[in-house]
Amino acid sequence: MSMNESKITAVGQTTIPAAVRAHLGLNAGDRLRYFIEEERVIMVPAKSSIRDLKGLLPKPVKTVGLEEMDEAIAEAAQRGLTDKS
Repeated sequence: MSMNESKITAVGQTTIPAAVRAHLGLNAGDRLRYFIEEERVIMVPAKSSIRDLKGLLPKPVKTVGLEEMDEAIAEAAQRGLTDKS
C-alpha cells in the first residue's frame, strides 16, 4: 500500500495525485463516486459497473431475521413500559 497526499483548497477542491489517477485509470473529465465508511472514504471511478462494487463494503457481523427483530422490539417496548412506573 502506498500513501499519497494532497491539499484541500479554500473552495474544497484538491488535486488527485498522479499515482492515484494512474492506478484508477482516471483521465480529465472522468467522474468519481465516494463511499463513506466510518473513518474512511472509498473513491472509485464512476465509469465502473455496479458489479465492480461487489465486496467493497464489509459484510455485517451478524444478520438477524424478522422474528429476532420482533422479539428485540417487544423486549425494548416492555422495558420502556416498566421503566416509566
